[in-house]
Amino acid sequence: MNITVIGVGKIKEKYFKDSLAEYSKRLSRFCKLTIIEVEDEEASQGISEAQAEIIKNREGERILKKIPSNSFVFTLEIEGKKYDSVSFSKRINELAVGGTSSICFIIGGSLGLSDSVKAISDNKLSFSDMTFPHQLMRVILLEQVYRAFKIINNEPYHK
Repeated sequence: MNITVIGVGKIKEKYFKDSLAEYSKRLSRFCKLTIIEVEDEEASQGISEAQAEIIKNREGERILKKIPSNSFVFTLEIEGKKYDSVSFSKRINELAVGGTSSICFIIGGSLGLSDSVKAISDNKLSFSDMTFPHQLMRVILLEQVYRAFKIINNEPYHK
């Protein structure tokens, strides 16, 4: 299985980079993982809604160009469906058993995702009603994908 994670912005903090490297290494047993960073736009505090839409649309154009063809697309959105870890693993397994060989997860920038990116989503996914920094969300996502593969393969993993 090919897993692609597209995230807006660069990871600068060493501790996030180290966490992502660790989960990338762990996931290499189960899938081919590709992490793609697309450039984020400057979004200062107090911008208008129109300016926010322009920024999301620019970032969205960059995201759309990077989605691998024939991928099942999960967008991470507060309004998305919430899964527990077992249900999420079942969803990943259903896709694999059904012939899906490529899954793409998309994490937006500080303002979220453009409507054009949301429109191509096959599964809107929410981890919480809370908002997380996109850097931390990448780590959380990779941990949950790793946990899903451990569950699918009936391997122990801490609860």
